[in-house]
Amino acid sequence: MIGSIDVILLVFMVATALAFVVIRNLFAIVMLSGIFSLTAAVLYVVMDAVDVAFTEAAVGAGIATVLGLVTLSLTGTPEEKRSTRNSVGAFMVTLVTGAVLINTTFDMPNFGDPLAPIHQHVAPRYIEESGREIAVPNIVTSVLASYRGYDTLGETTVIFTAACGVLALLGRRRRRVGDRPRAGGEPGGGS
Repeated sequence: MIGSIDVILLVFMVATALAFVVIRNLFAIVMLSGIFSLTAAVLYVVMDAVDVAFTEAAVGAGIATVLGLVTLSLTGTPEEKRSTRNSVGAFMVTLVTGAVLINTTFDMPNFGDPLAPIHQHVAPRYIEESGREIAVPNIVTSVLASYRGYDTLGETTVIFTAACGVLALLGRRRRRVGDRPRAGGEPGGGS
């Protein structure tokens, strides 16, 4: 049965999604995406899926919003010349990484294979015992929040570290032509 809080959150999410279509300001769009993700995280908590809520809050409302704001602050006017050399290098790294990741998927068991290693020991144990041991109604939440608590903490640390690394790379100040020191050695100094 859907509660009134679920309906309120879903209506708010639909209203936020409709605002994406109407609004043309990029800053407002980034803020709305953060609001949408945060509302989705709250809805996941209400539905007892705390693990999904953590991820949605960290990635959707946190990192994606910050990266969107940083991107807006670092993008210049269309008249500025951009170096295509770095873009080609980044594309090649992405292409090679994608090829390696796709190649490794061939070693994985088929989707839904009942003989896959995960279905032999771990999954039945969690399904049969987690309700009694942890007393959490959602099996996924009990696994991630209790059985794999340190692993979840480690994943959160990795996401935070990745966000800090991206911000450190994007946050470096670019020197503009107008910021060059004058002949006197100091900005604004005379010759």
